[in-house]
Amino acid sequence: MKYAIMRFQKHKSSAVSGIEAHNERTKAEYKSNPDIDLNKSKENYNLVSLHCGYRDAINSLFENHKCRTRKDSVVLVETVVTASNEFFKKKSKKEIREFFEHALDFYKKHLTEGTIISAAVHLDETTPHMHLCFVPITKDHRLSAKEIVGNKQKLTYWQDMYHQWMSKKYPELERGTSSQITGRTYIPTQLYKRAKNLNKQAEKLVSAIESIGVLNMKQGKADAEKLVEKYMEDRANLLSKLAVYDETMRQMREENADLKKKSRISVNERLEMGKRKQEYEQLKSLVSNIPPEILKMYSAMSRESKPHSLER
Repeated sequence: MKYAIMRFQKHKSSAVSGIEAHNERTKAEYKSNPDIDLNKSKENYNLVSLHCGYRDAINSLFENHKCRTRKDSVVLVETVVTASNEFFKKKSKKEIREFFEHALDFYKKHLTEGTIISAAVHLDETTPHMHLCFVPITKDHRLSAKEIVGNKQKLTYWQDMYHQWMSKKYPELERGTSSQITGRTYIPTQLYKRAKNLNKQAEKLVSAIESIGVLNMKQGKADAEKLVEKYMEDRANLLSKLAVYDETMRQMREENADLKKKSRISVNERLEMGKRKQEYEQLKSLVSNIPPEILKMYSAMSRESKPHSLER
C-alpha cells in the first residue's frame, strides 16, 4: 500500500535551535541518527528561501503581526511530510521534488500567508521527506497553535484535507488511518533509529570483549568495561522512553477490540493496527535482549563494585 503521510509536532522556543540544526544540516555529525548519510546531504534542498535563522524569522513574524507571547507559548509547528517507501520507488529526483512542491502548495493555501519559514527536503536518509516549519499565527494575527492544529478532531480534519489534495495528483496514495479510529500514537522514528544504533553498539562491544587476550588483558578489559557502562546507560534511557508507550498500546488494544465488536473497523485498519503492534513488539525486543557476553561482563562488574539494576 502507498500512504500519504503528514504529522504535526508543536515546539516551544527552547527547541528552535535544535530543530534548525537538524533540518538545515548545520551540524558536522549526527550520532543519534545513524540513517543520515552526510555524503548525500548536498542533495537536500529548501523549497522556502531562508533569509535568516529560524529564531530571527519567528521574532520578525511576531513583530509584524504584533503577537502576544508567553514563555511557554508554542512558537513553531513542524510538519513531517512524506509517503511510504513504495511510493518513491522508481521516481526521479524531479518527480520527488514535484511531490513535495505539491504538498507545500497545500500548506500555503491553508496557513496564514508568510508564516512558513522553512520547507527542507531531505534526500540523505532512508525515505525522502520534508520538514515544513511554520509559526502558528492565525488570520487575525494571534499566536495560537491550538486554534490552527487543534485537538484530535481538528487533526483528523487536516489529514482528510491533505489526503484530498494529494490524491488529486497522486490517486494511488491512500489516506493513513485516523488516530481517533486506531487509538494510535506514533512512536517517533527517532526511537527506532536509536534502537538500531544500540544494536550496532552491542555488536562492536561483543567484538571488543572477544578480542581481549593475554597481551592486552588489563587495558582491553578496562576499555570494554567503559563501553559496557555506556551501552547499559543508553539502553536504560531508551527503555524508559519506550515505557511511555506501554499504556498507549494497552489502550489501543482495548479500543480496537470494542470497535471490532461494533463492526466499525475495516480490514485495512485492522492490518494497520496489527502492523503497528508488531513494530512496537519488535522494537521492545530489540532493546530488551542483551547479548550474553555483555551481560556476563556487566554482572562481573556489578559484583566487583556496588549492585546495579539492568532495568531502570
